[in-house]
Amino acid sequence: QVQLVESGGGLVQPGGSLRLSCAASGRNFSATNMAWYRRAPGKEREFVAISGYLGTTLYNQAVKGRFTISKDNAKNTLYLQMNSLEPEDTDVYYCGVLGFWGKGTQVAVSS
Repeated sequence: QVQLVESGGGLVQPGGSLRLSCAASGRNFSATNMAWYRRAPGKEREFVAISGYLGTTLYNQAVKGRFTISKDNAKNTLYLQMNSLEPEDTDVYYCGVLGFWGKGTQVAVSS
């Protein structure tokens, strides 16, 4: 059974940084695309970034240049380094793979 557990969220001031982690279990994900999404209350889930199994990455234009997605295949863990955070980045962030989702981790950017 696939399980995804996100962590690393919190409250940070504008301009600050956070690093999110998604620990995956249930199978080997080295040959699988893994992605980060986010959702604000009452809104649709929004694509943030994806790490392709061939090492390619793709970002939402709103976070490009500020966020970096990476994956440690040995640890079955997906990361999202978030720099230069803005209040608009305040959301619950979810890890998604193969149609499975974690419960999310809250990120709040406020002064």
